[in-house]
Amino acid sequence: MTEPRGRKLAGIAIILTLIALWALLVASLAEWVGDWPVLAQAAFYLVAGVVWIAPLKPLIRWIETGRFSRG
Repeated sequence: MTEPRGRKLAGIAIILTLIALWALLVASLAEWVGDWPVLAQAAFYLVAGVVWIAPLKPLIRWIETGRFSRG
């Protein structure tokens, strides 16, 4: 099992990498999304701004406990 300090460091690095990749993906869609009506753009960016959080839950659990699942 990885030491808690090492898990935290690795977890933070993974989280920052995932955020950067997600931001690049969303930014790469900006030209295409920019042609949408303003309310559709707002909805897209609202959803894109929240969706990235869901996959982090198992990662944060791993950082804290060393396991990805609750079991």
